[in-house]
Amino acid sequence: MARPCTFGIEEEYLLVDLATGRVMAAPPTAVARCCRDALGPWFAEEMFRSQVEIASPVFDTLHQARDFFTEQRQRLSQALAGEGVGFYGAGSHPSAQWLRQLPRETPHYRQLFDDYRLVARRSLLNGLHVHVGVPQGVDRMQVINRVLYWLPLLLTLSTSSAYWGGQDTGYMSYRRVVCGEWPHMGLPEPLPDWRAYERYRALLQRTGSLAEDGDFWWAIRPSRRFPTVELRICDGCPRLDDALAIAALFRHLVEHAVQRNDAIASREMRWITHENYWRALREGRRGTFIGVHDQQAVNAEGWLTQLQMQCPPDTADADRAFMHARRILRDGTSADHQRDTYALAREQGLNDRQAMRNVVKQVMEHQLSVPGMG
Repeated sequence: MARPCTFGIEEEYLLVDLATGRVMAAPPTAVARCCRDALGPWFAEEMFRSQVEIASPVFDTLHQARDFFTEQRQRLSQALAGEGVGFYGAGSHPSAQWLRQLPRETPHYRQLFDDYRLVARRSLLNGLHVHVGVPQGVDRMQVINRVLYWLPLLLTLSTSSAYWGGQDTGYMSYRRVVCGEWPHMGLPEPLPDWRAYERYRALLQRTGSLAEDGDFWWAIRPSRRFPTVELRICDGCPRLDDALAIAALFRHLVEHAVQRNDAIASREMRWITHENYWRALREGRRGTFIGVHDQQAVNAEGWLTQLQMQCPPDTADADRAFMHARRILRDGTSADHQRDTYALAREQGLNDRQAMRNVVKQVMEHQLSVPGMG
């Protein structure tokens, strides 16, 4: 077997007031300093002043990723607690008032908010991003095309944004609905290889549609900074075990795609992927999907089985990831648990605001649960 691909993970969080559970529109300077001091070189700014990111080092094993994020989440939690602040890592906060949030004031983000206005202001969202290294000489667009069909399954495993603005949206990943308002943030264009990617990028730059240093924000993309393909479709995962399983599955998919030399996905398969994408963000694990081989209806667990048959696990990390993915599909994603928490609170006589507060507490408790994978 070829040498396993290296990988890295990025997690986004919103800063919340521990007393109220509300997102902090303008965290004090001391809070920002706490984040920087706690995370050190792994700290990264995000679009809003109330948002931070952990950008990991490069990993070789799932065990390394588990140890790193267990430590960093604990460090961040302990540092912020002294300021009466916590962090919230689900795809959306259930009751945040996005219009009150203040953009980051760096030139890059100022330009972003100037260009995209209300679309940018609405994007108070947390994602899970996974980079997987691709060996030199391998066409990254061809790798992307080979794994594209399975991306909605990874979204299904991560769904954590059922609530938005104090309401149940009716979606398992409302974050991806909001992402659809942006240009170049859905599924990638049907580009057969790297040369086509470069021609497409050059066309957009030549016509003023993309800056020279501009990025695509596709659900999966070739990174411009690293020799990786980057998974961006997934909601933030409060439970670290869920994030690790998704990262390991994506790495496993890329490793198989690197070793294959088959044709790119047909136009029909792209149609199917778009349909499965819609079903995943709407229904999550309870959805019915279009299978890869016979195009027959399949539930999420059956879909995972098809992936396991097409890309059999050949490492301990991949085997653990498939086992945990089945557990997610059986026991529920964060979106499922959030809805259960809200329903229980209302049954107990709490009002809507109090029930939403319970959702925030539940998500924050899950973030610091001890992971079992790795």
